[in-house]
Amino acid sequence: MENSKNQWSRRRFLGTAVAGVAGAAVVPYFAGCTSKKVSKDIKLGFIGMGRQSMFLLDGFINLPGVEVVAGCDVYGVKRRRFEKKVNEFYVKAGKKVKVETYEKYQELLARRDINAVVIAVPDHSHAMVAIAACKAGKDVYLEKPMTFTIFEGQQLMKVVRENKRILALGSQQRSDPNFQHAVNLVQTGAIGKIVTVNAYVGAPPTPYNLPEEPIPSDLNWDLWLGPLPTPIHFNSQLDPPITLDPPEDEKFWGAWRWYKETGGGFTTDWGAHMFDIAQWGLGMDKNGPVEISPIGDGTEFMKFKYASGTVMTSEPFNDEKTKGVKFWGESGWIEVARGFFNASDPKFNPPATAQADPNVPYETKIPHQVNFIESVRSRKDPVVPVEIGHSSCTVCNLGNIACDLKRTIYWDPKTQTFVNDTDGAATKLMKYEYRRPWKLI
Repeated sequence: MENSKNQWSRRRFLGTAVAGVAGAAVVPYFAGCTSKKVSKDIKLGFIGMGRQSMFLLDGFINLPGVEVVAGCDVYGVKRRRFEKKVNEFYVKAGKKVKVETYEKYQELLARRDINAVVIAVPDHSHAMVAIAACKAGKDVYLEKPMTFTIFEGQQLMKVVRENKRILALGSQQRSDPNFQHAVNLVQTGAIGKIVTVNAYVGAPPTPYNLPEEPIPSDLNWDLWLGPLPTPIHFNSQLDPPITLDPPEDEKFWGAWRWYKETGGGFTTDWGAHMFDIAQWGLGMDKNGPVEISPIGDGTEFMKFKYASGTVMTSEPFNDEKTKGVKFWGESGWIEVARGFFNASDPKFNPPATAQADPNVPYETKIPHQVNFIESVRSRKDPVVPVEIGHSSCTVCNLGNIACDLKRTIYWDPKTQTFVNDTDGAATKLMKYEYRRPWKLI
């Protein structure tokens, strides 16, 4: 079978319309939002200025009608890098834009001139910062996974709607024509009824075991820990070091994502992408599985069963263990990943498109950020609104809860409660108590 790469050039990224190529099955969900439309330049602030944030900055700062005016991080050297990078961009562009940076996100949110914020902090602070931003009247582009716990997601949904805010999740694969094409085929029945889905994401988190290291003098470690109930010691892998002279960015991703105390492992890091695509294809947005089985008892992968009888597993679909999704239908199959498409029949292959610069990060070349800015202006929901972000994130958290308990759990996606949780153990893992003085609401 032929493999068809299907990526986007930077030129196309800047000029792409978001509804795009996929047809009616994947047209973005738009819900009316009654706040006043934004017609002037959108003033944007960044909260969290690590590696992912720098990729997002490269995209947002190039969009017409957007001015990046502020940034926040608990690590001083990353504040200085941000300020230097933004200032150099505007000097080169011949624009006068004043840029300020802050250690505390509350100070950035207090600025009345800022319309929207990009939040790219570690997962355990997502909900707390996003809720504060919505209450401060800011629209939000929030990195995936949406929240650290199921309870946090439930609360964030309420706050977004109560405050009439736009919230977009950084699940940028939904703006990728490769994934749009695959989902359109699945939803229109091209490969028949879906029986099984393989969504390979990787392993669950492990207990924190990094050795203690001295805290850098310009890193506020207490603010970095935020609401975590059990403070952990610092290790530079959690917040990778950078230098300004000579300029050297992070050499690896922050390792907080791999540990139970600070993240959800590959289950949430890649599950927020691949389980999300599976949910989308199955028509399970704002819904979810009813039975979740863990790794163990002779099984190597998680299993999620839906009310329809369809089963999704977290196992790979090829020997290369590509992080992606394979839909198995009664009359064919489709494999899709970043820059990759394969199918049981070549007629399913997506149309050829311009090849992207391989040196441009995926986060920048996919037009997901364009969609967020359009949503801020139109006051219509983005491609991935808060409810979809929550349902996809819930799938990830359910997988980790099942693995923590080492037993099959049963879930009612409509009431968002566990079924037959007689000892309350699963329900207890839906949330945790924030350490004082941090608060969610």
